[in-house]
Amino acid sequence: MLKYRIIPVTPFDQNCSLVWCDETMRGAVVDPGGDLDRVYAVMKEEGVTLDKILLTHAHIDHAGAAADLADEHSLPIVGPHKGDDYWIQGLPQQSKMFGFKEARIFEPAQWLQDGESVQVGNVTLSVLHCPGHTPGHVVFFDPVTKLAIVGDVLFNGSIGRTDFPGGDHATLIRSIKEKLFTLGGDVEFIPGHGPMSTFDYEMKTNPFVGGQWG
Repeated sequence: MLKYRIIPVTPFDQNCSLVWCDETMRGAVVDPGGDLDRVYAVMKEEGVTLDKILLTHAHIDHAGAAADLADEHSLPIVGPHKGDDYWIQGLPQQSKMFGFKEARIFEPAQWLQDGESVQVGNVTLSVLHCPGHTPGHVVFFDPVTKLAIVGDVLFNGSIGRTDFPGGDHATLIRSIKEKLFTLGGDVEFIPGHGPMSTFDYEMKTNPFVGGQWG
């Protein structure tokens, strides 16, 4: 079964996640934006051995430390969708713009497509391509525990920004309604920032998409 710990990182309090299979204790880090010392501390506490890095998208606060983590632990970077390649190429510029430690450009070992899956130990995570915040944004979903890691697509009470290059509001709303909400209202999700929520709660109360469902 999938287990997880949320690890807030970077000055933006981005929800980096350590996820692992409790049968094998093999795991992955989702969206290592920075502060790898915090990630390593949680790995040690939980006794998790890393197999890979998973990226929802390539904004600096989600992908800024991916290259360092990959090098330090000889890990493949999996994701996001290739639509975010230009964000990866721009990581050094993003670093300067937001005052982060300089992030290095990398080449993912695997670009992800909608409908694919990734393994974390014995757990199979479904991949959903959910553009709108960025063109290549993906979401990871575990149908067994009904947990989704949605990055910056949807938040508790809000939605992702669409004013960055490649963002599109209508596309984002469509991703939320057609890709996420159709997974079921009882799905709990980890957003890229802020507290967790459920799709049912957001359908009913989120001012950006609540009341538009059904």
